Parts: sequence; C-alpha cells; structure tokens
Amino acid sequence: MGGVAASIVAPPGSYAQAPTQSLVQSLLGEGQRFEPAAVVEVARAVSRRPYAPVPADLPEGLNNLNYEQYVGIRALPSAYIWAGESRGFVVEPLHRGFLFSAPVALFLVEDGVVRRVAYDRNRFDFGRLNLPAGIGDLGYSGFRLFTTSWGDQPAEFAVVQGASFFRAIARGQNFGLVARALTLRPAETRGEEFPFFRAFWIERPVAGTNALVVHGLIDSESVSGAVRMTFRPGDTTIVDVETTLFPRVSLEHVGLGGMGSSYFFGPNDRRNVDDARPAVHKSSGLQMLNGSDEWLWRPLQNPETLQISAFLDRNPQGFGLLQRDRDYASFQDDGQLWERRPSLWIEPIGEWGQGTVQLIEIPSDAEIHDNILTYWRPRVPMAAGAEVTFSYRQFWCWTPPERPPLATVTSTRVGRGSAGRRRRFLVDFGGEVFNGGAPAEIRPVLTTSPGTIHGLRTWHYPERKALRVAFELDPGNENASEMRLLLEAAGRPISETWLYRWTP
Repeated sequence: MGGVAASIVAPPGSYAQAPTQSLVQSLLGEGQRFEPAAVVEVARAVSRRPYAPVPADLPEGLNNLNYEQYVGIRALPSAYIWAGESRGFVVEPLHRGFLFSAPVALFLVEDGVVRRVAYDRNRFDFGRLNLPAGIGDLGYSGFRLFTTSWGDQPAEFAVVQGASFFRAIARGQNFGLVARALTLRPAETRGEEFPFFRAFWIERPVAGTNALVVHGLIDSESVSGAVRMTFRPGDTTIVDVETTLFPRVSLEHVGLGGMGSSYFFGPNDRRNVDDARPAVHKSSGLQMLNGSDEWLWRPLQNPETLQISAFLDRNPQGFGLLQRDRDYASFQDDGQLWERRPSLWIEPIGEWGQGTVQLIEIPSDAEIHDNILTYWRPRVPMAAGAEVTFSYRQFWCWTPPERPPLATVTSTRVGRGSAGRRRRFLVDFGGEVFNGGAPAEIRPVLTTSPGTIHGLRTWHYPERKALRVAFELDPGNENASEMRLLLEAAGRPISETWLYRWTP
C-alpha cells in the first residue's frame, strides 16, 4: 500500500460504528472497488434513512481538553500518508478532541480500491497528556494537506476539520477565513443547522499533476450529500467543488459557496475599541460581480446589532470575502499578521439562477470570533426527495483572478460629523484613470435611503493615482441608512460601486 504502514489499515468492521458508518462501510468501505459516482450513491442511500447522529463521546483524558492541550497532539511524521513517495502531497490525520469531538471515517483510494485509515494511538505525540490504556478505535476529526512543491519540506496548505468546514491558503499566507461545504438556516430564530462530514475518500495523487482529489459525505437532520473537492496549491490555491444534495425535507434557507471570516475593527468602524493597532480583521469587504456585469464592493463592519444584507442577483459571476489591504502598517500586529490572510473568491460553474448573495454581520467583542458569514442563497427552495447538483471554483489568493477593469475602493473611513448625528465619510478610489491632470469630468454619484447627504466633495491625488470622495450623512431620526456611490465620466461608470449600511 505504498507509504502507509500495514498497521494503519484496518480490517472491515473494526471501527465502532453508528448506523451511518455501517452503511458507508457496507457500500464503499474497506476493500470495495471505488468509483466517484459511488459516493453520490452512498449519500442517496443515507438520505433515505432516518437521520442518526454520530456519537461524539470521548474517553477520559480526551473529553475535556483546552486549546493548548489539543494543539499539542500531533501525528508523528511516520503517520503521514504518502510521505516519501514523491507524489507531491502528504496527508496528516487529525486527532479528535477540544471542539473537534465528532468522528470522521478516513479512507484512501489506491489502485481503485478503498482502504480505511485505522486509528492507532502510537502514531501520535500527545505532548503532556497522559492517556489511559485501551482507549480503542477513536477514528479521526479530519486531516491536514501538505504540498511538497513549495520548498524542501512539506508545507501545509489546507485543513479539512469541523462540521462541513475547510480552509486553504496560497503560498506565503497565514490561515484565515473558513469555507463551508453547506450552510443551513444561519441567523434564524429556530437555530442554525450544521451538516457534518461523516467520511472522506482521498485519492492517491498522480505524481507531477499537482492535483489532489477528496470525496466527502455530509449528513444532517435535513439533508445528506456528496462533495468532491480537487485541490491545486500554488501562488493561488484553486479548489474545484462539486456537490450533490439529497434533501430529506424541503430546504428553504440553503447557503452555497459559503465562507466565514472576522471583522473586529478598522478605519470605518472602531466602535468601543481601545487598541493600539489601527485595524484587526481577516477580511475587509465583500466583493461581487453580478449577472449584469456590475462590480460591487461592500466594506465589512462589526455592528452593535445583528445585520443581514441580501444582494439580489441572477446567475452571479463571482463573489467573495477579500483582504484588500496588504500593508503591514495598516495592522501593525507582529503576531497575527492580518495582511497575510487569504482572500477567497468564488466563481459559480454553470447558471445558479435567481437568488441573493447573503451577508451576515454579527456583533463581536473579541478578535477571536468569526462574526462574518456570506453565501449564495437560491430563491427557489430545494424540495424533499430531490437531487440538486451545483459546482463552483474557489480561489484562495492574494488578489482574485477576476478584477474590476475600473477604479476600485482602497479605503473607507468613518468618523463624527459636523453636528448632531451626522457622520463623516472618506471613501478613497484608486486606479490608472487618476494618473495625470485633474479629472474635471469625473463626478461622484451618491444616493442614500433614508437620510440626506451634505458637503459632497472630491480630492484628486495624481501622485497616488487616487481620488477621495468626502461627504457627511445626516440620518435624521433613522437608525439605518443604505448608501450607494460610484464614479462616472461622460455618463459611464469608471469605478466599482461602493455599498454601505450605516447603523448607530
């Protein structure tokens, strides 16, 4: 079996199985022939059975770990899958514990045959933990992916762990925002539903292709599904995602291409912050390219109350949470290095129809919380018993491959206005169009509802290829105001559209 020691392969039936795991083992488990379509068939079979939660209990010594204890558990280099095979990738199985107590079955696909990755405590360094003997077959919580193409040592570029979450980075970045294979009912009063990965089938990569294919089974009370992810690490790491869902019930609030991030404070929102750093966030804004070829930019905020924004669209061409500012001086955090966090851009494959790009901003009192969530919400519910397939491409990047052929927003600053409840805004645009003489023909087009705009002015800085739009918003007695700003010349847009929701 190549680089995996014989003791890591378990005989059929050795795993402590719940009903879902038993079905997985019987249909596509140890020793079975593998076909990609078989994972879809497993998901279909699971959906036809009543939902059965997987027991997530852990033995004494692992059931109450704090963060420091958990991250001290590391797989030994000898436990890395395909280490020493020169296939371009190695895989580290991840132990269960801390927030990651739910078990996940790991399988490899080698020469067309399924092999289960069996749990073995001797393959881990537990740090200072003293575990009792006979803890049994615990399974895993997920896995890390390493590429051997970025240097002399394997470099971590992706983690698949927790619910249906996964994350990746481009070369030279630090981990940041998190992608979701599926999002169900976020920010609803009845509570969000979290689908979980229950099993993975990782195909042994072909040397020299720089592509690693992972198949996953997801399951929850409302839906089961199959996810196929193809990872291609590089200066931009690309992940192609193909998903087939089998709803058990009608799904009215589904999020596709979802991602979560954080925004604690920045130039446009320093509410109740006493911090030496100028900004703290993994992402600075939501960018969208809608079906009408309009580029939109919505700066993120840390609001006082929950804010939900919906951007109507038909067949979106792309959307994502970006970290636009890559200057250390903008953050000045020597530990977190926020300027190195990835942007994540989603390009739908095929037509996604009508729906909304949904943005949820949650009040946060600490930088450790992911308080931002965005996803595509289809307008038409998914019917119980249906089969729904969708695909998209992710770009984990410094800058997205698709960029506006227009001036872009480089900064949004907000502060106290001249009187009463007025707020002063400074919105900076950058682009080659501002390089040269004074752009007298350029005019800002700014609307607000409700509220009124005062003191609208522009300032041109050719040496920085920049133009600043300054104004004051008077919201009157209202507690929310939606603003829209773009630059025009000769009746045509020369900038992306800046969107902003003001709240007290």
